[in-house]
Amino acid sequence: MIYLELFLVFLKIGAVSFGGGYGMIALVREEVLARGWMDEERFLNFIAVSESTPGPLAVNMATFVGAEQGGFWGSALATLGVVLPSFLLILLIACLLKNLLRYHAVQAFLGGVRPAVVGLVLATAVGMMGDVFLSAADGGAHAFDFRAAILFALLLLAALGYRKVFGKKISPILLILFSAGLGILFYGVG
Repeated sequence: MIYLELFLVFLKIGAVSFGGGYGMIALVREEVLARGWMDEERFLNFIAVSESTPGPLAVNMATFVGAEQGGFWGSALATLGVVLPSFLLILLIACLLKNLLRYHAVQAFLGGVRPAVVGLVLATAVGMMGDVFLSAADGGAHAFDFRAAILFALLLLAALGYRKVFGKKISPILLILFSAGLGILFYGVG
């Protein structure tokens, strides 16, 4: 039964999500936490792993959540579910509607969806920042995580400094490697 549930959940996420993987994070989080498939901390770790591995974020998240819940077949079905709506839509557009963007209704639809996607991404980022900077202390109370704040500030300074010195954005790969090194330094390996 978990296989069908994984497929249907990620099919729904793939069908209603606009804006790529970042726009999907809020929906994946809602579905995963509501079903008790993982807690908030584990979900944040899955996002970090999904970001760090090659491939689209949404596909990686579906694959990892599916593997966590249903092994190989759960992974395959969750991944199929999340990519199937986009695949079918793109196939339909490519086959039937060659000049789709010329239609005023399509432009109006996309004009309305863009701000919603930005809002979803920002709301997810703000929620994740709260989860990262406020760690659960003993007894369930939340305490401000100064190490996380310092790490965030250092990464922000590195990105801004790189842009100032080299005149372009820092490579995400370099930023991920730098943040991994800082994480080991700040939080230890064991």
